[in-house]
Amino acid sequence: MKEYDVIIIGGGITGVGTARDCALRGLKTLLVERFDLTNGATGRNHGLLHSGARYAVTDRDSAAECIRENKILKRIASNCVEETEGLFITLPEDDPAYQDKFIRSCREAGINAKAIDPVEALRMEPSVNPTLTGAVKVPDASVDPFRLASANALDASIHGAEILTYHTVVAFVKEGGRVVGVKLRDSRSGEESEVRASVTVNAAGIWGQKIAAMAGAEIRMLPAKGSLLVFGHRVNRMVINRCRKPANADILVPGDVVCVVGTTSDKVPFEECDDMRVTAAEVKLLLEEGCKLAPSLADTRILRAYAGVRPLVAADDDPTGRSTSRGIVLLDHERRDGIPGFISITGGKLTSYRLMGELATDLICKKLNVNKPCRTAQLPLPGSEKKLNPAKRDALAFKAAEGRHGTGILRMDFAGKSEVLCECEHVTRAEIAYAVKYLDVNNLVDLRRRTRIGMGTCQGTFCMGKVAKALAEELGCPDREKEFLEQYARERWKGMAPVCWGDSLREAEYMRKLYRK
Repeated sequence: MKEYDVIIIGGGITGVGTARDCALRGLKTLLVERFDLTNGATGRNHGLLHSGARYAVTDRDSAAECIRENKILKRIASNCVEETEGLFITLPEDDPAYQDKFIRSCREAGINAKAIDPVEALRMEPSVNPTLTGAVKVPDASVDPFRLASANALDASIHGAEILTYHTVVAFVKEGGRVVGVKLRDSRSGEESEVRASVTVNAAGIWGQKIAAMAGAEIRMLPAKGSLLVFGHRVNRMVINRCRKPANADILVPGDVVCVVGTTSDKVPFEECDDMRVTAAEVKLLLEEGCKLAPSLADTRILRAYAGVRPLVAADDDPTGRSTSRGIVLLDHERRDGIPGFISITGGKLTSYRLMGELATDLICKKLNVNKPCRTAQLPLPGSEKKLNPAKRDALAFKAAEGRHGTGILRMDFAGKSEVLCECEHVTRAEIAYAVKYLDVNNLVDLRRRTRIGMGTCQGTFCMGKVAKALAEELGCPDREKEFLEQYARERWKGMAPVCWGDSLREAEYMRKLYRK
């Protein structure tokens, strides 16, 4: 049995952000996650770093939070963020009066929103629908959620935090009504253990309702499913949004070599949250509405579909979750439910994760009588400290690795491991070795989240056999090569199945022929 100052349940962006803040303030910290980091909503969003403009009309407080955090993340997480800027476009079927209301609301929230002529919008973003009748430029950006979460987890570890993946919380340990720890089960071995802490934090996203219930508290969460499509190449330079009240499929986000259109919003049963599947109707809706943003999507190959569940706190009068606040919810269960030693942090968005961590850590420190300030808004994340000179390296692979890991590449040993195994994303054997040693990689799905391996145009068709062999060797278990490959193929198929027609079907058949034995 180990003892800590704080145990954090949940390995999404909120959990790792809170772990980083706690570790920076000198708290003995443990983060536990039942699967891998970013397995939930963090790894299943469109990768938009909100300027807050989307919420300016409907949720002013959330909009103001977003623009403040947007500026901070561009500074401290530069290797995770691409400053694309964004356009909010008005189409002929949209209410033309909404644009003025939108700009006014943005400015009141502190967001620099500027109306531009449609001709200028087309010059800035050639892929945008040429029938647009109005456009507003805003400081949106794209962010790699996997990279951002990994950098936070790495920095937390550097400052002393322990990150324990593939461990499920099966019970809370209580003494006199106080939460003093949790019982864990290793998801791979089945072994159980007990860890204790002065404060336990519920940062489990939509699964936070179940975690709270285990502790004897109640949080009414609204499981709002959001489905998205990934396209085979990047058609747009800027984030494109519809200038209207938030609705289905009104955002197109560029990221790395692809672009993502989303999202839908539908209430789903909690029983489905662990196995989100995209339906044919959702694919049809996303494609039809996405083509209104950028018509060229109609002729662009779809790589895959995926879905996540937003961690919203339920409102009785909003069955879809569209009108439910995206604001942060911090619950002190000692004051609220009479359960000392237990708090929950939920709601919010990817963009506001750092602020969520700060608020949670402030409360933890208050309970522990620790008087240390938050520094997460000032200290750059690992990889964002400075830019490096690639002159002495293989330029293309070095640049790609630097983009993903920043100064982490200084820990990579390219000697004898400079071979590029994934040509779409330019991932070398050296990067795979680095991910195993420093980023807690256990299988190909974990490796994909850390390096983008298999996330490019071929979806792993040409590289995954070589990568599985290399990973098994780096982990010291060469006999697991086939197991890794089968797990990866099953996971990829979930996203490919809903879009299996045309080029996507041809590729799926080719992949099957390559790996069927």
